[in-house]
Amino acid sequence: MTHDVALIGAGAMGGAIGTRLLETGNTLHVFDLDPARVAELVAKGAKAASTAAEAAASADYVVLSLNSPRIVRLAVFGETGVAEGARPGTLLIDMSSIDPGTTRELAAEAAEKRLRWVDSPLSGGAPKALIGELTLMAGGNEQDVADAHRLLQHVATNFTHMGPVGTGQTTKLVNQVLCGLGFLAVAEATQLALNAGVDAQKIPLALKGGRADSAILQEYMPRFATRDYRRTGRIDNMVKDLDAVMDLARATQTAMPLTSLCDEIHRLLTAQGLGGEDQAALMELFKRTLP
Repeated sequence: MTHDVALIGAGAMGGAIGTRLLETGNTLHVFDLDPARVAELVAKGAKAASTAAEAAASADYVVLSLNSPRIVRLAVFGETGVAEGARPGTLLIDMSSIDPGTTRELAAEAAEKRLRWVDSPLSGGAPKALIGELTLMAGGNEQDVADAHRLLQHVATNFTHMGPVGTGQTTKLVNQVLCGLGFLAVAEATQLALNAGVDAQKIPLALKGGRADSAILQEYMPRFATRDYRRTGRIDNMVKDLDAVMDLARATQTAMPLTSLCDEIHRLLTAQGLGGEDQAALMELFKRTLP
């Protein structure tokens, strides 16, 4: 079954999600402040909208793929935002990565306008979105999440209902703890292998299926070893997410010393001008110890 979908935010991640939705036969109305991003999806069959309200006007679903809580709020409740154009009962699916507290506030405001809300952040990045193999963690009431899955099955092979609104975003923060620490661990291990004269590009094969194996090891150790910095994500986005993790840790009185250090290392790289680079640029930490 195909659907009429509004996509708000057509950046690297939103663009990949939009491409996959088009390829699986859905009608897509797209809005982004960057006309070039919109044009890329229009060339693939999407319909351009001049405002978020216009994009949402005929949509069964509104998918949000945006960078911060402030931008999500503006896109939905600002002037010419989604709430001005969406019909009562429209389901908003926020695939952005924002904090759970703001998510609950936004969902409550949406409910006052008779709009439904599911938070469904993702793991897997743009490459997995393009082939429909994202991992999604959803928060919302049972019926809304079931409705969201009817659309999101086009982009995901792993979809889990975590609980009420906000629990999807909390699960994404847990994911980011594991990913942030994993990237750092693989970067350090890569440099050790290089300095010790071992072909680091062979290590993922050697460790495949063992306890040290992971998707990050398989994808990123070869990239770390060759300083392949092609962008599939951003270091400054990891800072945003890890900052939210630390806020949640303080609120729940959870000690997270390793995550705190990981956050500061990412912040340091951002301060050095690498915030817009891929996680592969973590290897810049070791540039003075290249073999």
